[in-house]
Formats: sequence, structure tokens, C-alpha cells
Amino acid sequence: MRIHGACHCGNLYFELDWPDGIAIPARRCGCGFCRKHGGVWTASPGARLTVALRQPQRLARYRFGTGTADFHICSDCGVVPLVSSEIDGRLYAVVSVNAFETPGLPISDALDVSFDGESEADRLARRARTWVADVSFV
Repeated sequence: MRIHGACHCGNLYFELDWPDGIAIPARRCGCGFCRKHGGVWTASPGARLTVALRQPQRLARYRFGTGTADFHICSDCGVVPLVSSEIDGRLYAVVSVNAFETPGLPISDALDVSFDGESEADRLARRARTWVADVSFV
């Protein structure tokens, strides 16, 4: 299943090739940044994510906490369509279900999650297991 998504102004847009037959789980992150931005994320290690930027200079990246993830923020509209993390030389990502533009997707009700107290090593291992592992910027 191919899912299209973008920030509000369309500067950052993506195609997410989602594995057939797998419902789209949604998780509402409890960290301060995600609470303030309404972050609801999804990922599948079997998915493929292709990201494009119309004006790359209008992309801001924000890191906080452990400094191991980049929140990709459109400088024009302020939307955060994805988060990426480089682990052992490989790029992983989660995408915002709020940025999806494809209608009628089977998205589950968002589950509240908290990663407080998770060690950096455990956090990176979880991302490597559960985030999209095939990520490219074109």
C-alpha cells in the first residue's frame, strides 16, 4: 500500500510503501516535544520511506534529550512529518500519521506511549527493531 504525506505547505513530502495486509498502528508519544506538537507516529520495519524536499534550505532539524533523533520540521509551515535516527550507519524513521494525505487508511486508535527511563542503548535497539529501516531522501 502506498501512502502519501506532507507538511502543510508541501515543502517536505513523502511516499511510504506500507506492507500489504498490515494495519497501521499509531502511537502518541508522551515526550514534551510531541505533546506540544500533537505527535502521533507510526512505523514498520518492512516499510519503505522516500522523502523529498522542494526547498531543502527550508528544512529545520531539532534534537533534544539523548540527541539521537532528528525531528524534521518545515521552516515555512512548522509541521513535523517525520523523525529520523542514524544507527550504526543506517537511517531509520517514523512518520506522522497526522501528515498522511491518502484517504481511507486503516489507522488504529493512537496508543499513549512513554519512553521515559529508557537507556540510550535500549532506545536505539528499539528503533532498529521497529522503525522504518529503508529510508531515502531524494
